[in-house]
Amino acid sequence: MRGKSMEEIHIGDVAEFAKTVSETDVYLYAGLSGDLNPAHVNEAHAQKTFFKTRIAHGMLSAGFISAVLGMQLPGPGTIYLRQELNFMAPVRIGDTITARVEVIEKNAEKNRLRLRTNCTNQEGKVVIDGEALVMPPKAQG
Repeated sequence: MRGKSMEEIHIGDVAEFAKTVSETDVYLYAGLSGDLNPAHVNEAHAQKTFFKTRIAHGMLSAGFISAVLGMQLPGPGTIYLRQELNFMAPVRIGDTITARVEVIEKNAEKNRLRLRTNCTNQEGKVVIDGEALVMPPKAQG
């Protein structure tokens, strides 16, 4: 399985991945990352916070961007070089998050793509906004 090469990618190309964030996702991420912040795993504590309920880890949603890059655009073989993330709104358990990646610049000489990246919830609200720099896989010859 190989992703798209520079020659197969065009400015304006878009790919998306959507997932509903479950309580299991939050607990698995907490265990894997070691981030057991009570804002994520303790409802009694979270009810006393600004958010009034547990929220998902910001990096859990950011991982959905990685899923798009690694599996769709450019896809398998992509090398992730840089990611800027701006966390705009909380993600709650039960929210459906759609990660979207759009090609905004190609540098064929250096084999680099600059991509607009964002995640929105089921209401269309942007929860993460950012930009990525990747190297797509080389064309097979």
